[in-house]
Amino acid sequence: MSRAIPRTYWVAGTAVLLALLFAAAATVAAANGGSPAPAPAAPRTPGLHSADAGFARDMAVHHQQAVEMSFIVRDRTQDEAVRTLAYDIANTQANQRGMLLGWLDLWGLPKVVADEPPMSWMGNSAGHGGHAGHGPAKPGALMPGMATKEELEQLGAASGRDAEVLFLQLMTDHHKGGVTMAEGCAQQCGTPVERDLAQGMVDAQRSELTLMADMLKQRGATPRG
Repeated sequence: MSRAIPRTYWVAGTAVLLALLFAAAATVAAANGGSPAPAPAAPRTPGLHSADAGFARDMAVHHQQAVEMSFIVRDRTQDEAVRTLAYDIANTQANQRGMLLGWLDLWGLPKVVADEPPMSWMGNSAGHGGHAGHGPAKPGALMPGMATKEELEQLGAASGRDAEVLFLQLMTDHHKGGVTMAEGCAQQCGTPVERDLAQGMVDAQRSELTLMADMLKQRGATPRG
């Protein structure tokens, strides 16, 4: 049968523990010149029209169309290589889109800003990566690389090799536009984790551009333009 610990021993033990804790705190303070360690600076919240917010809004829209095109071609061909690529693009870009929209929620910023032209956050660098001189897109205009409504309908009506070639051509254009936008954020965005994501998009989509060029060649076709 266990015996209860006398109250005096419990009090004494508590006193020793507190003394050790105070001694440790004093040691840390001394190591910092006698003053407590400074608290880390609060992260800066991006503004409504910042590059961080503009990229998050625009790329979320851009990614959504890539996911849509991937789902369309998945049902229009039985080619495993194309279906695998479409699945990878849809899965990756849907996840990235969720991150971008989540950051906007975290920052307390809207996902849509009325009358804000697409890519206006890029300023004069909107032509970076092969679109120099075009500047920010005009209100109502598509962002670089995005397919038109008619092209999406054409993809949905095609099948077999025709669907594969059109998908690869449309997604090649889409990736080129995405790389342009992601390079802009990698250079201009102030949030480190968003810059890292943007650079990751650049690297991954450039790799997929090489893959899609090879897949088009295998089908006797080439990228458009």
